[in-house]
Amino acid sequence: MITEHALLTIQAGRQAEFEAEFPKAQAIISQATGFIDLQLQRGIESPETYLLLIHWQTLDDHTVGFRQSELFTQWRAIIGPFFASPPAVDHFEPLT
Repeated sequence: MITEHALLTIQAGRQAEFEAEFPKAQAIISQATGFIDLQLQRGIESPETYLLLIHWQTLDDHTVGFRQSELFTQWRAIIGPFFASPPAVDHFEPLT
């Protein structure tokens, strides 16, 4: 299992709208091969910043399977318009 760590910066004043739309995006990504689960957290000091943690079975499930699929196009159509800047994405693997 790997963890996708994405920092999302949402346009000022659009946080509530983003949060209301996010369940639609979650329903789409949950259909992707290798998807395990996700968690979305809102920044306290910076409420326009969100931490998105997604667990995938493999790195390729995210970077190839999902990113090159129609599901990704649908996902980005829902949440992409809210981004103030491109998300910063990194992947992590467990050591223990």
